Order: sequence, then structure tokens, then C-alpha cells
Amino acid sequence: MAPRTAAAQSRHIAAPAPDRRRAWLITAMIVAFMVINFADKSVLGLAAVPIMEELDLSNSTYGLISSSFYFLFSLSGLLVGFLSTRISSRVLLFVMTVVWAVAQLPVLVVASVPTLMAGRILLGAAEGPAASMSMHALYKWFPPERRALPSALQIGGAALGTLIAAPVVTWLIDGFGWRSAYAVLAVVSVTWALLWWRFGHDGPYDHKHAATGSSGLRLQYRKILLTGTVFGSIASAFGAAWALSLSHAWLPAYFRTQLDMSAAASATAISVMSGFGLVLLLAVSPFVDALKSRGVSSRWSSGATQSIAVCVAGCAMAVFPFVDASGPRLVLIALAFGGTAIAVPLHYMTTAEVVPPGRRGAVFGIVAGIGTLPGLVAPFLTGHLIDTADTPAAGYTKAFLVAGAVMLTAGTFALAAIRPERDARRLGLDAGARP
Repeated sequence: MAPRTAAAQSRHIAAPAPDRRRAWLITAMIVAFMVINFADKSVLGLAAVPIMEELDLSNSTYGLISSSFYFLFSLSGLLVGFLSTRISSRVLLFVMTVVWAVAQLPVLVVASVPTLMAGRILLGAAEGPAASMSMHALYKWFPPERRALPSALQIGGAALGTLIAAPVVTWLIDGFGWRSAYAVLAVVSVTWALLWWRFGHDGPYDHKHAATGSSGLRLQYRKILLTGTVFGSIASAFGAAWALSLSHAWLPAYFRTQLDMSAAASATAISVMSGFGLVLLLAVSPFVDALKSRGVSSRWSSGATQSIAVCVAGCAMAVFPFVDASGPRLVLIALAFGGTAIAVPLHYMTTAEVVPPGRRGAVFGIVAGIGTLPGLVAPFLTGHLIDTADTPAAGYTKAFLVAGAVMLTAGTFALAAIRPERDARRLGLDAGARP
């Protein structure tokens, strides 16, 4: 008799008994994890104006500091993705958040360009694997047919993080100085780490033995990574990450210097846009589930949804600098920077459909690592364009046009490339191989 394939073997594994209360507790903690994650990312942008004024920074220098967050971001995402096959999610997430706290400390001692960069580089190294590894940890608690809502909630933590961080961090900056925001975030990170160490555990849907054997490890990764679905998911992530890195680095400064908003008004606008992204995230889960229940393939239900979202956001990004009416302009800005929120949980979902569970953490790390490379380029490029343009307004316009072109290209490629059912068949996978 021919030996069973990994997919066939996995169908004979007894389904683990679910613990719904623990699963939703882990979900809540991971949402909080993502809230802190995005608050940490946002603090530099929210404090951009007072930091630039105090340290007399040019736009290019500030852009370089902002981009430094991504110097090790992608590399650490890749490395930790592979480590996740050997180290538990409990340990990985605990270590990440402790390092987040440490990364906030240098500027509390000496505020300078070197300490700002050192803190951002360390923070980026610790946050590079955050989204992919927390999603990987979450998937260990839910079977494939119940992952849409938890995935949306996990990414919703990102929007919620910005929604909460904008007013709270701005209040801290205005009332107690920008350093106070760094100190508070360090304390919050340590608190979460201690709670996670107490309550966070790996879930029952962690069947590492469902992947191929060690002899097929190299071949299996090569086959997975060369599928159109993985390439398309990376493109979707790339387009979304360009907008996300711009929003963290430059959107608060744009509101204050180009739209003449006060710090409070800018924080409110950013919170509203984050709320818009959160609503989209919560709406996408039942939408995708409804499409799949009607027999719509993953290519169109989740693949096309994320691709079109990136394309529409890219179009809005290219148009809003030319709109003078404040209301329509703010709507377009919200669509440009908030519309891509849909793409983030969906590119993990489509990737998961062509990845055996034992490879999932590593492949998620690769998708996140490559997909977030825009953070290394977009903030610095924007600062350079602002400094070299005839006026700051013209520089911002060029930067937003470049962003729109990148997003539209990435979204179009993703729409053509993502075909989970076809790629899963080619890899010999089925529903039983992807717990």
C-alpha cells in the first residue's frame, strides 16, 4: 500500500476539544497586544511636531528616524517566523512586549537623534513579528471555519490601538511633554507581558506533525512560497503597508502643518479614521463568511476583497491632494489610510489556505517581513520629497501620488495572483491539512 500523504494522515488526527472560554480570553489578550503594538508605533508620529521643534530636525532627518523603525522589522519578522516552529507563542509574545518596554527608555535618558533612532530600531525589531506571530498564536485556538471573526478582531486591535492612542497620547504630550507618552507605553507593555505569562498558552489546533516530514522541509517551503497566492498576499500586504507607514510617520504632521489643525483636532481626525478602519474590519468577517456560505471561492471572497480594497485606497490616495473641499477631502483621506485595513486579516487567511500548519508561522513571518518593506522606504522618501520640493505642500502631493501608484499596482497584481483553491490542489493540500 502506498504511504499516506501528510494531508491524508492529518485527516485521521482526532479533532482537539475546543475550550471556547480560553479561546476568547486569548483573543481578548491578543487584541490588547495589538492595541499596545500600534500605540507604540504611533507615538513618534503623534509627537512629530514637538520633537522636530525641540531637536531642530529637518523633514528628511525626521523621515530617516521614522524609517529606522523598519531597519530590522522585516528581518526579525522572517527570523522569528522560523523560530516559531520551535518556540511557543507564549514565550515569543512575552519576549516581544518586554523588548517594547525597553525600547521606549533611551529617549527618557537623553533626547537626541541617536537615541530616537536606537529606540525605534529596537522597537521595530521587536514589533516586526508581532502581527504574524499573534495571528499564528490565535489560529492555534480556532479551527479554519471559525477564524474569520478572530482574525478581524486581531487586526481590529491595530485600528483600535490608533483610535485610543491618538487622543490619549496627544493628551499626555500636551499635558506632560512628549517623553511622558514613552514612559507610559513602557509601563503598559510590561503589564501586558506579565499578564500574558500568567494566562497565555498555546492552543489545541497546533498540529505540527500535520506538516510534511523533515526530509521535505526545503522542497515544501519552496513550493509554498512560489505559489501565486503567497505572491499575491505579499503584494496585498505591501500596498497596505505603504499606506500604514505613511499614516504613522506623516499623517499627524500633515494635518497640523498643511491642514492647519490643532493637536486635538488632528488626534480626533486620526481616531475617526481608525474607527472607520475598525468598522470595515468588523464588517468584512460576516461579509466573507456570507460569500463562502454561498459557494463563492476564496479567490473571490477573500482574495478579491483584499485586492480591491488596496486598489480603491490607492485611488483615494492619489486623488485627495487635489480636492479643496474639507469634507470630501477628509472622506478620501479616511478611505486612503483606513480602507487598507480590510487587506491585513485577509492576506493571512488566503496564505493559510496554502500552508500546512507546521509551516504556518514561518510563512506568515515571510509574508509579513516582505510585505512590510515599504516602512523602510516610504517615511524617508516622503521627508526627502518634502525637503526638495518647491513647497512642503508640493512635496506631500508627490509623496501621496507615489503611494497611490504603488498601492494600485500591488492591488492589481494581488487580484490576478491570489487563487487559494488552485494552489492548494497543486500542493496536495485539503481542508484536513490546514487546522
